[in-house]
Amino acid sequence: MNVRLPRLSGRRLISTTAVAATTVLGLTALSACSTTSAADGKNSDGKLDVVASFYPMQFLAERIGGEHVSVTNLTEPGQEPHDLEVSAQQRGRIEQAGVALYLKGLQPSVDEAISQSGIKTKVDAASLTSLEKHGSEVGGHAEEHEGHDHGGEEGSDPHIWLDPVKYAEVAQGVGKALEKADPDHAADYKKNTAALVTDLGKLDQKFKDGLAHTDSKVFITTHAAFGYLAERYGLTEEAISGLDPESEPSAARVKDLQKMAKADGVTTVFYETLVSDKTAKTLAGDADLKTDVLDPLEGITKKSKGEDYVQVMESNLTALQKALGGK
Repeated sequence: MNVRLPRLSGRRLISTTAVAATTVLGLTALSACSTTSAADGKNSDGKLDVVASFYPMQFLAERIGGEHVSVTNLTEPGQEPHDLEVSAQQRGRIEQAGVALYLKGLQPSVDEAISQSGIKTKVDAASLTSLEKHGSEVGGHAEEHEGHDHGGEEGSDPHIWLDPVKYAEVAQGVGKALEKADPDHAADYKKNTAALVTDLGKLDQKFKDGLAHTDSKVFITTHAAFGYLAERYGLTEEAISGLDPESEPSAARVKDLQKMAKADGVTTVFYETLVSDKTAKTLAGDADLKTDVLDPLEGITKKSKGEDYVQVMESNLTALQKALGGK
């Protein structure tokens, strides 16, 4: 079995013996720290130990779990979630947790680590709502980007958290899972879930009202992350590069986007916080368009326009209203 270690500066070959030793030491250290609570998935403070694969799962765990949970995010702030390689130490952390929250198909390394673990409660967000297939344009005629699934099944789009309605469905499933994993605090989990679902309902209404009357319904992004959001609110998303936000689009694709932008009154090319804005700015410069951030909320950093999911989504709404000519 190949064991992946955290990357240090540069690349170097490590002997099999060294790898094995490092793995054993890492797992042993984790076990020594938590042997008293590993059986029930709780830490030394008696809190339910929850591992979240990336920020949208962390947000759900913290909002629903409240004071009764201790949440560890496997994806560091500023790290592109799709690039995560689970380390030996993180595998040990997963083994000690009581609950793992993840989105199958988004992070293959996480999927593998969780499936091989003995953790009692494994919550796959993708199983808590319906997934759809989205290409470079939702609701239009643009070509499909084959493989836009980040490892998911049958080309399904994993970006369900960017639709407040689907995200609320996932929240309800997560709440039920926490109730089952920690029945002593089930009443609080139920109450917190209801409060979060209410907040997401209010967010959904803000998007409906804010995007109901706009000059244009078309927006351009670096990659097709906003298919669910576009479909929910009657918009059309045009992606520059499909699956990979940092790949260079073809000359034909750029030409098509320039024509489309002029025909549909597009004013802005959106880029993301965790990847380069080079492609977006190149297209915008060639087509005499503006650029702005539309955050896929895969992580919260100092560059994020908000401190949590709801605040950043509200910033996304403001950006869309400005770009589309909202009334």
